[in-house]
Amino acid sequence: MPKPAKPALPPLDDARRSAVYLLDQVLGEEGRLMAEVLGAGTLDKLAPEERARAQRLALEALRNLERCDRVLQKHLRKAPPLHVMNALRLGALELCQGGAAHGVVNALVAIVARHKRHGQLKGMVNAVLRKVAEKGPEEWAKLRTPRLPKWLRKPLAQAWGSEEMLAIEAVHYAGAPLDISAKPGADLAALGGEVLPTGSLRLADAGQVTALPGYDAGDWWVQDAAAALPAKLLNPQAGETVLDLCSAPGGKTLQMAAAGAKVTALDISEKRLARLQANLHRTGLTAAVVAGDALEHEGTYDAVLLDAPCTATGTIRRHPDLPHAKDGSDFGALIELQAQMLAHAWGLVKPGGRLVFCTCSLLPDEGECQVEEALEMFEDMEADRSALELPGVDPAWITEEGGLRLRPDHWAEKGGMDGFYMACLRKSA
Repeated sequence: MPKPAKPALPPLDDARRSAVYLLDQVLGEEGRLMAEVLGAGTLDKLAPEERARAQRLALEALRNLERCDRVLQKHLRKAPPLHVMNALRLGALELCQGGAAHGVVNALVAIVARHKRHGQLKGMVNAVLRKVAEKGPEEWAKLRTPRLPKWLRKPLAQAWGSEEMLAIEAVHYAGAPLDISAKPGADLAALGGEVLPTGSLRLADAGQVTALPGYDAGDWWVQDAAAALPAKLLNPQAGETVLDLCSAPGGKTLQMAAAGAKVTALDISEKRLARLQANLHRTGLTAAVVAGDALEHEGTYDAVLLDAPCTATGTIRRHPDLPHAKDGSDFGALIELQAQMLAHAWGLVKPGGRLVFCTCSLLPDEGECQVEEALEMFEDMEADRSALELPGVDPAWITEEGGLRLRPDHWAEKGGMDGFYMACLRKSA
């Protein structure tokens, strides 16, 4: 007698399958950042709405990783292979947030069943997720706000305090709204939203960015409120020569070009510069775009803005993959590179000119300490405290050495902001 046909597997949910793949890449041995994986074209074959759904699912799973694991641990005798564990995490997330058990469980079982090495674990996935569906939502509601991994949480708590750390983690967990910077004179009334104290426009639930009013017309660009402040500290004037070091993706270049400055935008990544060029074209603004190494660039400028490569620990509310993809092993090299770049950038500033140094980091070694050491090193350097007197800037954010320290828990009731450090350094005439 012929063998009975195997029951057909349900069709694959491409968004969920892609979300599990993204988790595999971020949480695997290589620890790839989400932006790197997406930049490689991983989701390019998906329809735009499915691509957005896959990213949203993966980011929410990373944001809730601690909660997912706590819900799952009582149902697992030992940790399954990473791909299977990530499918379980995604299923636990959806089930505990109200997803329909039948659809969620079947979709994740189908994804695991098709894996060449781990397909035999589909039964375990089915059993575990059905148990999670029963009591998971009730358990989920009792769990604490997820905390950062210890390797990062410890130095940040030492820097800012335990209570402040909890506040920062609460903002990380809430995610980030969309902040917008506008061209001078642009009418953003059709967008709605809230005008923040520093002038950025914040949209709580923006949806598809490219479909928003004024996007195609080039009236505005996406830029976190904290990231918009370094260019405001620099205060570029019409006709001034300004160098934007490490400029891509270009928000600060657009700000300075909109002010009428003659901007040179330099970045080592041609791929990232292509995005900057696209934004310049869309907004109708102009800048000289140069691909090159910041440490090898020559010339003199009225003003220089250096947004130095850093750990990006200030951007976790928007990039919850970062603390899971990294382990801190590259921090020392980045801190040394920042010091080299700051010293080189200072040599590009004309006498009487100014340099804004900034990093999107929460670590004092990448901000306050860098400027303290530079002020000791260069006799012709002075922190310009008057540059910090900007609308919406809380005097409590001003640091001892004359910089500005921003944290995610600032404006927590409004949705927070990126962690940033910045200082305006003026050269003697």
